[in-house]
Amino acid sequence: MANFISIGDKSALDRFLADANGGAVVILKHSNTCSVSGQAYGEMSSFEGPVGLITVQEARDVSNEIEKRTGVPHETPQILILRNDQVVFNASHFQVKADTVKDQLNRLNGDG
Repeated sequence: MANFISIGDKSALDRFLADANGGAVVILKHSNTCSVSGQAYGEMSSFEGPVGLITVQEARDVSNEIEKRTGVPHETPQILILRNDQVVFNASHFQVKADTVKDQLNRLNGDG
């Protein structure tokens, strides 16, 4: 089961990224008013590992900050994998899949 970690402001984002110590992190941008985003949230609920959760209605400035830092345009739902503050994978809408995220992390870690 995913361990959703709420990221509600820029300092929480910085802490979440710093806690990774250069390792890969998973972030889900989620809209609580969008059915597609609800499906993506459900999909990521089956992911075994921590997932930084940004609910855009509550933390749009955090989503904007990620776009500013990475250059990856905002979408909702959107999954991002960052390593050393660089986006190494992103997907949106119906491409948000727990198995894909797991496969990408295994690839990054040399396990696949």
